[in-house]
Amino acid sequence: MHPYGPSRTAFGGRKQPLTVHHLNQLLLVCSLVLLIAVAAVRISSRSGLPSLLLYLGIGVAMGQDGIGNVSFSNAELTQVIGYAALVVILAEGGLGTKWKEIEPALPAAVMLSLVGVAVSVGVTAAGAHYVVGLEWRQALIIGAVVSSTDAAAVFSVLRKVPLPSRVTGVLEAESGFNDAPVVILVVAFSTAGPVEHWYALVGEIALELAIGAAIGIAVGWLGSFGLRHVALPASGLYPIAVMAIAVTAYAAGAMAHGSGFLAVYLASMVLGNAKLPHWPATRGFAEGLGWIAQIGMFVLLGLLVTPHDLVDDAWPAIVIGLVLTMVARPLSVVLSLLPFRMPWQEKALMSWAGLRGAVPIILATIPMVNGVDDSTRIFNIVFVLVVVYTLVQGPTLPWLARMLRLGSDSASAADLGIESAPLERLRGHLLSVTIPEESRMHGVEVSELRMPSGAAVTLVVREKQSFVPLPTTVLRHGDELLVVATDQVRDEAEARLRAVAQGGKLAGWLSGNGTTPGRGRRAQ
Repeated sequence: MHPYGPSRTAFGGRKQPLTVHHLNQLLLVCSLVLLIAVAAVRISSRSGLPSLLLYLGIGVAMGQDGIGNVSFSNAELTQVIGYAALVVILAEGGLGTKWKEIEPALPAAVMLSLVGVAVSVGVTAAGAHYVVGLEWRQALIIGAVVSSTDAAAVFSVLRKVPLPSRVTGVLEAESGFNDAPVVILVVAFSTAGPVEHWYALVGEIALELAIGAAIGIAVGWLGSFGLRHVALPASGLYPIAVMAIAVTAYAAGAMAHGSGFLAVYLASMVLGNAKLPHWPATRGFAEGLGWIAQIGMFVLLGLLVTPHDLVDDAWPAIVIGLVLTMVARPLSVVLSLLPFRMPWQEKALMSWAGLRGAVPIILATIPMVNGVDDSTRIFNIVFVLVVVYTLVQGPTLPWLARMLRLGSDSASAADLGIESAPLERLRGHLLSVTIPEESRMHGVEVSELRMPSGAAVTLVVREKQSFVPLPTTVLRHGDELLVVATDQVRDEAEARLRAVAQGGKLAGWLSGNGTTPGRGRRAQ
């Protein structure tokens, strides 16, 4: 039988023969939605709100009770497309994760993804049961669904307030890791019959995570090894190959009864740190696919919801959100990070930075597909909770970071944009550097950069005019630099640029960051 039923389409109407005219209409609608969504990104960046809210708004406006009045109620299709979009989003996130930044934060992130999720699920479920009055199964499902954080939502509002690398590393790794145990819990709570022997469920989670991690690392290593040693006939094939390898990791992990989400994230992280050829093109391609996946997923989720049905579930959603935000999340952060020496300011920010994004809404479709009692109410509660508390937490995150005095010291280094293009035949790299506002590289002469031997600033682009700099050329905000570096000093040159961006011309002399003149070594 057709998954949409014998006589109806996914949008609830009668089946009609697909013609070229229908295809043209579909392409027109999709292109208009994409254009509106791209324009929404600009609005999001100015307002400080995560773009997911704007995309959800587009879907709601197109759906029932909206101007489009499109009737869409296929939770199964939404779940399938949502899973596919999550694979692309996790792959894009893994490709952009730098191992040297995430490595120190890895133990804390793992604790948050395991112990923190368990605490959050238990506390939130207890609140949903005793305060709101939900049955235990529904309460546990909601507790599990909303325990997954979203890196895209967090960093979309923190882009203007860069945080210490340890905080960003923990938040980013947590959002990549905690999807896997949460999915397992939601599926377990949504199956028919009671969940017996909780220790068996814990063992199943551990086994699936181990299988997913092993497959993800193996696929990522094999893929990076192959791409470094096999010359493809066209540079445009490298981005396609990288994304294909990432999707292969997900499929292999899921078919082996492991965590496919963890597999794709780890495989992408291995690929992203392997210094593959044509990396800027690959990164840009992945970002483009990630944006398309987010837009399509959020619009579809907005279509699935019926606005007039949300009114009755708004109050329970707000109450459960209060329990999650004010009790469950802070308690999970404190208990998970007990073994680590972290300032209370960082723990406070991590407690408030547990934004929920697309993942909880997609996971809320699992009980709908499995036919759990009151599954539509679960979806509505999760939808309202995500929207309301993203509106509350999103705009206040930069303010809280400033109040806690986090992020100001490393802002210039974190904002320094550096892209690298390999020059295979010359065995070198071309670094493209953009000097942002408030960077301490402003006012520094080219000679004061003290680049290592084998690296040099070859071109400066200023106010749409390019020129070859002299040693006495003073750099300014908004300048774009082209730096040529050999393979041997490529990492050292980038480290030196970031050190000057953070510490100014005296970096390396007073703070110990950067390199000493003429030696290319870290200052002692």
